[in-house]
Amino acid sequence: MTDIDDVITRVHSEEWARVVAALARRFGDLDIAEEAAAEAFAAAVERWPADGVPPRPGAWITTTAQRKAIDRIRREARRDEKHREALMLTHTPEPLGAIDDDRLRLVFTCCHPALAIQARVALTLRMVGGLTVSEIAHAFLVEETAMARRITRAKAKIKDARIPYGVPLREDLPARVTGVLAVLYLIFNEGYLTSGPQTEAVRADLTAEAIRLTRLVRALLPADGEAAGLLALMLLTEARRAARMSPTGELVTLDRQDRSAWDHDLIAEGHALVRARLAAGEAPGRYQILAAINAVHTDVRDWSQVVALYDQLLRLDPSPIVHLNRAIAVAELDGPAVALALVDRLPLAGYHAYHATRADLLRRLGRAGEARTAYDRAIALTANTAETRYLLRRRDELG
Repeated sequence: MTDIDDVITRVHSEEWARVVAALARRFGDLDIAEEAAAEAFAAAVERWPADGVPPRPGAWITTTAQRKAIDRIRREARRDEKHREALMLTHTPEPLGAIDDDRLRLVFTCCHPALAIQARVALTLRMVGGLTVSEIAHAFLVEETAMARRITRAKAKIKDARIPYGVPLREDLPARVTGVLAVLYLIFNEGYLTSGPQTEAVRADLTAEAIRLTRLVRALLPADGEAAGLLALMLLTEARRAARMSPTGELVTLDRQDRSAWDHDLIAEGHALVRARLAAGEAPGRYQILAAINAVHTDVRDWSQVVALYDQLLRLDPSPIVHLNRAIAVAELDGPAVALALVDRLPLAGYHAYHATRADLLRRLGRAGEARTAYDRAIALTANTAETRYLLRRRDELG
């Protein structure tokens, strides 16, 4: 990281909350405040390397963000005025396209195939999903400033390339469904275990909405195996929600959960979807394999089957996260030493779950001092309160 990047990261951590709060008070709109602050930091990333860091970086960010907010309000006012004029001239209702649900229609509209997949997912999560830039950055495992730049560039591309954001028709849906499913998956994940320190550990409103919208996608595209797979994955995960928190607000790991507290109707529905996809005889996609893994976890757990499924997933998604999850299963099959050798090769030093996994494997190997260090690193990178409580207890049990 360069010196300028260090300065911007420091200013961001010190000034973000103050700038957003000031803009929200002035303009009465938190979304506008966050968007303007993100655009201001993105502008700093572009300009400060050439112009130099201003004498008062926080004041520069505040002034720039205020201008961005005013510009956005003016643009929206002009757009609303032109829209009303168009309605008066045509006297025709806005087309609904193939999708009846307002929110799902917006998700499909924003997931325009002209944008790169990561850009369209990030932009849709921000503009429609309601996630903050920080939450989106956490989902993509990138710095918040980098995510702010990505979102800003996506919006600039829409403007510069004059990408038409019309309501998609039925024939447009297959080209957009990959991005839509990714958006819904990440919204669900944020609800399943929130990444922000000022939010509840679990947000049932996000998981419920993600499931609702995924059901609608499956109804729209019943032959899409990944839509069915994602729905099954969500249902099998949501089924365990009541057992995932202790009375003291601590995260309860899967092996220690009270299975009688699980929602067995959701589990039955999820298993039926997984079996239907297996019976279809098609090569499964990422969400279908993840659903199958969760089906094994909610049945009689067979670690050799879990590892085999992760091997299949790695052929589609050879990411470090998948390797990490596979190593956790390998620990149960071949022992913690074999798994630790796999984990130590992964480039995930900034990911809290990597350090939490290492800590647990080191604990099982009797290497208490190294385990404590790994727990400390995981705790430092974790914002979720329930997860923090769990990691603190596990660390303190080392003595």
